[in-house]
Amino acid sequence: MTFAERLEADIAVIEPALEKYLSRETGEGYDRIFEAAKYSAMAGGKRLRPVIVLAFCRLCGGDAQKALPFACALEMIHTYSLIHDDLPCMDNDDLRRGRPTCHKAFDEATAVLAGDGLLTAAFETAASAEGLPPEIVLACIRILGQAAGMNGMIGGQVLDMGAEHRKISLDELRLLQSLKTGCLLRAACELGCVAAGKNDAQTLEMARTFGDKLGLAFQIRDDMLDIEGDTATLGKTVGKDEKSEKSTFPSLLGMEECRRLVATLTDEAVQAISGRPESAFLVELARSLTNRTN
Repeated sequence: MTFAERLEADIAVIEPALEKYLSRETGEGYDRIFEAAKYSAMAGGKRLRPVIVLAFCRLCGGDAQKALPFACALEMIHTYSLIHDDLPCMDNDDLRRGRPTCHKAFDEATAVLAGDGLLTAAFETAASAEGLPPEIVLACIRILGQAAGMNGMIGGQVLDMGAEHRKISLDELRLLQSLKTGCLLRAACELGCVAAGKNDAQTLEMARTFGDKLGLAFQIRDDMLDIEGDTATLGKTVGKDEKSEKSTFPSLLGMEECRRLVATLTDEAVQAISGRPESAFLVELARSLTNRTN
């Protein structure tokens, strides 16, 4: 199976599973919240994080189908973070994945609750995993909680808000992005390994290295696209970083150094998994992100 075929096949599994987990309407007057959650969760996107969960599960010799609840749970957390990130009190964005943001399509209160609902649904979904020992399920839930919590993505978001309208150092920016973006990508790698029953120190270190390197490369490229991308291709407003006077990797390092760093980090991510059976897909996935346009 080619890279494109594998990617298409994984997304074809993830999409209906995600929709099924979020299709629990009751007909009792509060179905609007399910509609809002699905509006954002089913709006497309790369599905990068859930795809990585399944790929790492295969890399470790596991059954990717058994890792699917964790993959969907992670995508719910990612989507919740986007809904809240777009709110007027945060980044105040009107466009996400080529459509009006959740608070624009519905209203601000509904968007807040849709994000809350997706976060809690993520843990309900992860806890519903079948065919795995309870200790594996519990370990995956813990990974999700750590990555999404105050020492993870939320901490990064706090740093991001505090970085508006002031210049921060490169070290501060690296920490910010390792939490805000890197934690969920690293969690995707770890979840796949643990779901496959491979939670030894060496395997997890390999997964974390890949996730950390790829996460930073992904974020640097994202910063670059905010400058050289276009709204139609990206599906979101460009130029927001400059308007918010945020320190970004291009503003601190310049575009050429960013290109070099993205290539170096991608090489280091690839090196972390090189030589392992089933690594070809992840290698090509990492490479495809280097020159992405969305």
